[in-house]
Amino acid sequence: MPNSSAGGTGQGRKRAPRTWHTLAAATDEKRDRWIQTGSRVLNHTQFVACGLDWDAIAVRPMQLGLNALVAMQLGTRRGYRVLADHLRDELYVFVPVDQADDFTGLPGVRVLSRGHQLLMPRTPEHTSQVADWVGTPGETLALVDARRLAERLQDLAPALYEPVTP
Repeated sequence: MPNSSAGGTGQGRKRAPRTWHTLAAATDEKRDRWIQTGSRVLNHTQFVACGLDWDAIAVRPMQLGLNALVAMQLGTRRGYRVLADHLRDELYVFVPVDQADDFTGLPGVRVLSRGHQLLMPRTPEHTSQVADWVGTPGETLALVDARRLAERLQDLAPALYEPVTP
């Protein structure tokens, strides 16, 4: 009898667990989709104003943001709004508005709030290399706790930004 957790392949293989890192990976399947989209990327994306329902925390490198989400032990199926820009190696994590003070002075972190816009896919299926949903938006607006995110970034950033000594 086929393993029902095999994702419908009927071959008994289990799917790899959905982690933040695997969801953010620029897989061959995603690259193929981005190539097919090509010049139509403008039809599939739109600029959305920040600072109304949410602020976006831009984290570079993307690995730092992904590591922070893992350290927070956030589930990948909760519908958190997380977006990747693979060209800039940047992760955008959506948090409640007006909590920018929690991120002051953090290396590799910018806050996009009122007066900023973010390029986003029109639907979860319309991702692109510069606007790729990592956390698939759910029916409700699931936002990451800003203070907890800032704390995890504070803990993790020094390891990435400290100079390497010979």
